[in-house]
Amino acid sequence: MASQELPLQKSSDALDLEMKEDKNDPSSTSSIQHELGTELGGKKDAETEGASSMLPSSTQNQEPEWAHGFQLFNILTAVTFVCFLMLLDGTIVVAAVPRITDDFNSLKDIGWYGAAYQLGSAVFQPLTGKIYMKFKPKWTFLSFFILFEIGSLICGLANSSSMLIGGRVIAGFGTSGILNGAMLIIAECAPMQRRPTLIGIVMGIAQLGLASGPLFGGLLTEYATWRWCFYLNLPVGGLVTVMLVFVRIPQQHPRPPPMSVVRSLHSSLDLLGFAIFAPALIMLLLALQWGGTTYAWNSSRIIGLFCGAGATFVVFLFWDYHKGDAAMIPFSIARMRTVWASCIVYGLFMGNLYTASYWVPVYFQGVKGASPTMSGVYILPMIIAHIFAALSSGPIVNKVGYYIPVALFAAVLLSVGGGLMATFSPSTPTGKWIGYQILYGAGRGLGLQMPIIAVQNTVPPQQLPIAMALTIFSQSFGAAVFLSFAETIFSNSFGNLIPKYAPSVNAQDIIDAGATKFRKIVSGTNLAGVLIAYAKSVDRVFYLAAGMGVGCFIFAWGMGWKDLRKKKEVSKA
Repeated sequence: MASQELPLQKSSDALDLEMKEDKNDPSSTSSIQHELGTELGGKKDAETEGASSMLPSSTQNQEPEWAHGFQLFNILTAVTFVCFLMLLDGTIVVAAVPRITDDFNSLKDIGWYGAAYQLGSAVFQPLTGKIYMKFKPKWTFLSFFILFEIGSLICGLANSSSMLIGGRVIAGFGTSGILNGAMLIIAECAPMQRRPTLIGIVMGIAQLGLASGPLFGGLLTEYATWRWCFYLNLPVGGLVTVMLVFVRIPQQHPRPPPMSVVRSLHSSLDLLGFAIFAPALIMLLLALQWGGTTYAWNSSRIIGLFCGAGATFVVFLFWDYHKGDAAMIPFSIARMRTVWASCIVYGLFMGNLYTASYWVPVYFQGVKGASPTMSGVYILPMIIAHIFAALSSGPIVNKVGYYIPVALFAAVLLSVGGGLMATFSPSTPTGKWIGYQILYGAGRGLGLQMPIIAVQNTVPPQQLPIAMALTIFSQSFGAAVFLSFAETIFSNSFGNLIPKYAPSVNAQDIIDAGATKFRKIVSGTNLAGVLIAYAKSVDRVFYLAAGMGVGCFIFAWGMGWKDLRKKKEVSKA
């Protein structure tokens, strides 16, 4: 059993010369095995101790199997479609929310339609790393995708706000294993030097869904029904499922028999650790979601949630330390500099992306008076720049050889673009809001893949599922946290600015009316004052985006200076 969980390919090609952060490349299998033992601070899992020496020499020298031609094209196409649908679902609801609240009379639930999706994804995500380690990637990936499709169906059929929120949570559970599964499948199918380009292509196209979600949502809501924002996933999902079922995905290291994992499910997946971690995360996200909006920050409910989350996290840390490498989130992986730095950078990038995806349409609808469809059209400069930069990022990394310079340049563009968007006003000319969006979109498209590339090329293959799950967890966590911060910043700022610019208007009435209907309850000089207050409040949200860009620049230095061209040179030698 122990030997089944280790990679059978022990040549330098099979390990891709990327499994350690040290600059010295081993020249033999024994030195590679030594690095595997020391990379984790000398703490080996009892299951893997000594297993390498038990492998026959013929197996250790076996060349890895990679996907090629039509097989690779089929895999990448299916994976791209799945990621596209997942990311589209994260923002497509933005333009549909006003119509949904009208249908269900549920203005009080408006924050939950986005937060429930992120909450479901973030809570379950750390466990998915263990699941991918124990079960075959293809069927695990399909299982998560089918769960996502079930959640989408429930949302489309929802007859109440509660049912819609429940469907969003289930869809979030499904998404928890999609993006990290996709990145793992790419790592299983392609050698190190090809991964940046493949990741750039897959994520560049997939992120079109995230960036264009408000546009699709506006079109479907205005010309069909908001329910098609969720039904859209079903026919495309059926086609993708068929594509994946009939294609073979290589495995760079074997998994144990499924029934042996099921028989020891509790210990194999660290379900007790998950049972401690999940409520801690839920309490933290609830406190961030409710604080400053539904309840005051100093209310007993918010303080209690923060205290409960903190205490439970302490218990989880003790349990995690006790379990060692068998834990859901092993310290030996989490403390790798490349991993934790990449998680922070990825969380900041995704928080930035979601903040802009939600609040740029709010600016156009609320301040400029655009319809949901036209607000989607107005963000096309940001979408196009994002996609072009994302598709270019992989080839640029291959050419430069290092991902950190690309991440740093992207962070600069993100900071400058966010800062310029913080100057938006009711009278901002078209040329400026187009140019600022292009700068901002290029920054986030260029840098978003860099943390994933960093983790894939430094973490040992057998630990990659957990490392990728931790990295993708930072995506959902960052999005949920910074969306909450953005909502709080806007609400507090708007409440403070309305008395200054429109003294006779009640700020809460404007917020309750929504991003477009407030024009029906105010007019004349009051409307002009409200628009100024609205624009300045959105501007402060963009200050948050600029600050996240600065954070990306600082922490990107810790992602590791890994020369991705090194493998080619060694191979030629």
